[in-house]
Amino acid sequence: MAAAAPRSTDLLEDLPHEQVVIANDPSTGLRALIAIHSTALGPALGGTRFHPYASTAEALQDVLALSRGMSYKAALAGLDLGGGKAVIIGDPDTDKSEALLRAYGRHVESLGGRYVTACDVGTYSVDMDHIARECHHVTGRTVAHGGAGDSSVLTAYGVFCGMRAAAESVWGESPDVLAGRVVGVSGVGKVGRHLVGHLVEAGAQVIIADVDTEAVSRVCDEYPEVRVSGSTETLVAEQLDVYAPCALGNALTDPVVEQLSAKLVCGGANNQLAHPGVEKLLVERGIVYAPDYMVNAGGLIQVADELEGFSFDRAQQRASGIYDTTRMVLQRAASDGVPPAIAADRLAEQRMREVGRLRNVWLP
Repeated sequence: MAAAAPRSTDLLEDLPHEQVVIANDPSTGLRALIAIHSTALGPALGGTRFHPYASTAEALQDVLALSRGMSYKAALAGLDLGGGKAVIIGDPDTDKSEALLRAYGRHVESLGGRYVTACDVGTYSVDMDHIARECHHVTGRTVAHGGAGDSSVLTAYGVFCGMRAAAESVWGESPDVLAGRVVGVSGVGKVGRHLVGHLVEAGAQVIIADVDTEAVSRVCDEYPEVRVSGSTETLVAEQLDVYAPCALGNALTDPVVEQLSAKLVCGGANNQLAHPGVEKLLVERGIVYAPDYMVNAGGLIQVADELEGFSFDRAQQRASGIYDTTRMVLQRAASDGVPPAIAADRLAEQRMREVGRLRNVWLP
């Protein structure tokens, strides 16, 4: 999604969201924000991020951007869902508890199904099981509780499908288009680790970087052929064919884009464009950008399928459609003479406008 324009000082005047909820529970230490951007296409589905934000203002900025991205992601993926997101402020390693998660679940339940939650950075399927003890509107649960399990599996698969389609737009159509290509993966946690597996299997030369040394060690143990770069900064400076940001947002800043040797950027991180105008800088440098919310929609497709009674094969087949969506968006960008981020936004907005006009706000 193209980066949102700077807002005015009047939050309510500029805020495009339907609802923002503050969730506090002093007895458990819960401090959370839930943002519902749009329910024009259906209930807002989006994960819960557990992160030690430096301030409430930083958490609010993140949840607003992430929930907006979920609306566009669901629309472009063809799902009958809106966009929402939640953030819990704190360190998941030290602050997370069953009591806190259950308190959070009660807040989600109070929204009556307008928001459906799932896993995100800092939360896992077992956490969703705790939340579900207080709330009916939870996906991404463990397989033991009838859920789809870890949504990062199909998130990474969708990114790989999008990367193949985008690579073919750069180097020509070929089933082995990624074979021999040098791919730098920044962030090898849940999504990045699975993406590395797909890339190695496809014959790519993979270089990884992550601040989490344990995550790096896990990937190296599993895929000894992978090379490690010292940091994201050194990874960006490598001679790459493809750069795959798979950590937190704002990965594509002006200095990063100016330094990149890669001809393609395609990764699993949300909100990769640091500010408006970065998408144009990518075009000026001849770098094809596969919009993040387009290629990382596999996880959303996976947890959305859980609402129907989960079938991995069905969800994977739907996620494979990201290949065709990527081709369509890049073709639309070329024909309209706009960056891919703008073309993707236009297609998502068109669906929300044409289908969403039948019901502006979803109510249970």
